Amino acid sequence: MENTSYIILAINPGSTSTKIAVFEDETPFITEKVSHSAEELKPFDRITDQFMFRKDLILNTLRTKNFNMKRLNAVVGRGGLIRPVESGTYVIDEYMLEDLKSGYYGEHASNLGGLLAYEIGKELGIPSFIVDPVVVDELESLARITGLPEIERRSIFHALNQKAVARKVASIIGKNYNELNIIVAHLGGGITVGAHKKGRVVDVNNGLDGEGPFSPERSGRLPVLDLVRMFVDRGMTYADVKKKIAGSGGLVAHLGTNDARTVRAMIEQGDERARLVFEAMAYQVAREIGACAATLEGQVDAIVLTGGLAYDEGFVNWIKRRVAFIARIYVFPGEDELEALAQGALRVLKGMEEAKRYAQFRERKEALTALTS
Repeated sequence: MENTSYIILAINPGSTSTKIAVFEDETPFITEKVSHSAEELKPFDRITDQFMFRKDLILNTLRTKNFNMKRLNAVVGRGGLIRPVESGTYVIDEYMLEDLKSGYYGEHASNLGGLLAYEIGKELGIPSFIVDPVVVDELESLARITGLPEIERRSIFHALNQKAVARKVASIIGKNYNELNIIVAHLGGGITVGAHKKGRVVDVNNGLDGEGPFSPERSGRLPVLDLVRMFVDRGMTYADVKKKIAGSGGLVAHLGTNDARTVRAMIEQGDERARLVFEAMAYQVAREIGACAATLEGQVDAIVLTGGLAYDEGFVNWIKRRVAFIARIYVFPGEDELEALAQGALRVLKGMEEAKRYAQFRERKEALTALTS
């Protein structure tokens, strides 16, 4: 039996903060979150331009903790916007670095996770990984089809946290994640609800592009013709539309805030409009969970509610009331992405799982393109 313990640095860059933690196996002994002001980030035109700023910050933070970097066995970063891949832990290779740097699949602060992990790992001569990026794609063929052949559904969701809490529930039940059917609702600034069928997310709403429930910042699913008419009448550009749907929608559009605590305070002060909108968001989450139950043909072992909104007991109860008949409900408020990153790296280091290689997916895609061109 392998008794070796491993020291792992986990890095999670966000749009306005950098979170890091050092773990011994699954136990963190250094955890830090450094916030970045708009003034600090103003000089950087692109996300990737922040690389040295973030790297120096990480190294200086660990230096102030008197941590010896040579103790590290691996570095793991938050996976960014790359080409669609299967779930798992990935070795960061030159192909991934190229796609992260180019921003071809989108620019997001999480793109820095792989870049930072690779550079720090390379300097120390240790492996670097990403785990379950947001582009994990395990959709069944049926789930990809839309009513227009020009448009195919895409899988973009909170894969890292969804997979982590699903595994946690499987452990509580006493079974392997790959043996169960679990519905996971990640309730954050964006909301995604996934149908996990025997270890694969066979359907999930793309919360970034406007599918599923509305959320604190996103509009969710909308009547298409009314949407098109509104944008045509107002002469809006693609950039205007994108901002309206994924940043200025949901609670922001209705109530002027993306903070559920503020909305709860409004409700407690007797604001009936705030209550109606907040409960409507819970209603749409419940409806999405019901849709996932249909995807799983009613064979559901558990429902999991996670993310920041799961701290609001009233919001959670609105959802429970509508879906409790489907399966037992587990609630894990918040999201511990650093822990999930460390666990993914640890599974590889301990030989419980084989690291995947991004190059395989890139080469496969290029081969398919060549065959169909």
